[in-house]
Amino acid sequence: MAITKAQLFNKKQKRTAELAKVLGHPARIAILELLAERATCICGDITNELPLAQSTISQHLKALKKSGIIKGEVDGVRTCYCLNEEVVTEFEELITAFATDLRIAISEDSC
Repeated sequence: MAITKAQLFNKKQKRTAELAKVLGHPARIAILELLAERATCICGDITNELPLAQSTISQHLKALKKSGIIKGEVDGVRTCYCLNEEVVTEFEELITAFATDLRIAISEDSC
């Protein structure tokens, strides 16, 4: 059985990378900020707030939802999106631990 490159990394590394990647686009950051401001949001509202086409916003929402950082509930013909508190907390813990490890490494490095 062949080893895929993903198997070379631990679960924590893969999850941190997955969440960092989904947050690697400014439109997704803007969407998350908007959801945080409003607590919940409908796709049309997001389109009214951001200078992007509805189809582009839908693609970004799909990526955010796939990562789990947002949740979406179907409400008739619309989908209402909100932040997933558990995944936001998970990301905070992962990125804090990662940054702490880097700081420790810097303080121990002599270069």
